[in-house]
Amino acid sequence: MNPERPEWNFEKLVGTIRQAHIELAAQAGRAVNISLTMRNWLIGAYIAEFELRGSDRASYGDRLLSELSKELRRHKVSNTGRRQLYNYLAFYRAYPQIVLTVPAQSRHLLPETLVSPKVRTVSALLPIAPEKLLANLAYSHFELIVAVDDELKRTFYEIECIRGNWSVRELKRQIASLYYERSGLSKDKKKLAELAQKGAEAADPKLAIRDPYVFEFLGLKPSEVMSESHLEDQLLDKIQDFLLELGHGFCFEARQKRILIGDTHNFVDLVFYHRVLNCHVLVELKLEHFSHENIGQLNTYVSWYKKNMMAEGDNPPIGILLCTQRDSTLVEYALAGMDNGLFVSKYQLELPKKEEMQRFIEEQVREAES
Repeated sequence: MNPERPEWNFEKLVGTIRQAHIELAAQAGRAVNISLTMRNWLIGAYIAEFELRGSDRASYGDRLLSELSKELRRHKVSNTGRRQLYNYLAFYRAYPQIVLTVPAQSRHLLPETLVSPKVRTVSALLPIAPEKLLANLAYSHFELIVAVDDELKRTFYEIECIRGNWSVRELKRQIASLYYERSGLSKDKKKLAELAQKGAEAADPKLAIRDPYVFEFLGLKPSEVMSESHLEDQLLDKIQDFLLELGHGFCFEARQKRILIGDTHNFVDLVFYHRVLNCHVLVELKLEHFSHENIGQLNTYVSWYKKNMMAEGDNPPIGILLCTQRDSTLVEYALAGMDNGLFVSKYQLELPKKEEMQRFIEEQVREAES
């Protein structure tokens, strides 16, 4: 046997394939994130260019982002709500140096005015090279950092985020905990940094593709990537069929419906329209014991639908929360402050009884687990 060649065996075969899969999947995730970040930065650049040089810019004024959002959505360009367009513009203005990372094959996408020696000179003075920023931070990271109002503070979070490979959730937590301010007041900054990094949640390359921005950018449906488990997916299929087969007027509308509340993306498991009650019915499944956080979350969704999705003639939406843990199932309804007693009585007649839902779900859980 050649001592320079390690022996191939089945264990090594499995390990080698697994390692290649992990590394290449991470590379693919990074490539998608970089493309998405570049797209959003370019959108911001185009808007800034139009505001400066657009021949008809005066016709739009303060309505520009609203009108642009409406038109882009008509053309099915993803993630182009008014607030998102505003964020892209802020992103471009905070990071002009990203122009230097645009690859040669994409340079034609740049407005001519962006290719200038001035940007190159400024970039050379920055603490972190734009290529490193783009390689290590997803757009969701940038969005949080751009919202920080001080340039030095932004640089601090860039460095710490890259050094600790923070997830987006961890970055958000550190900003909210005033890590920068605490670091400034701390006598032992090194010790504080060690403590902050020790308990930090690291980014998982496998989960990068689950970012709502990413999968919409790729044209994927939320249901294709957002299911939390095989069991949950099975149960949602069964619940969807069960409600449609009741014959009480349920009309299926959406699965894993994405809604943007403030700056947070949320997903409603199932959305129906009830043609007898004339209202939306939102269904949330939780594979856990009931908690007030669960019903609070569903109430938020119901309130959002009431404000943003109710059409003329609609009644207020209703939420159904299904919590299940082994043989224990709880069904709760969320009414979001509804005070119409007659309507409440009517929905109690038209919607499935709690006991009926509980029995059905417990049977399905037992069947799936066996």
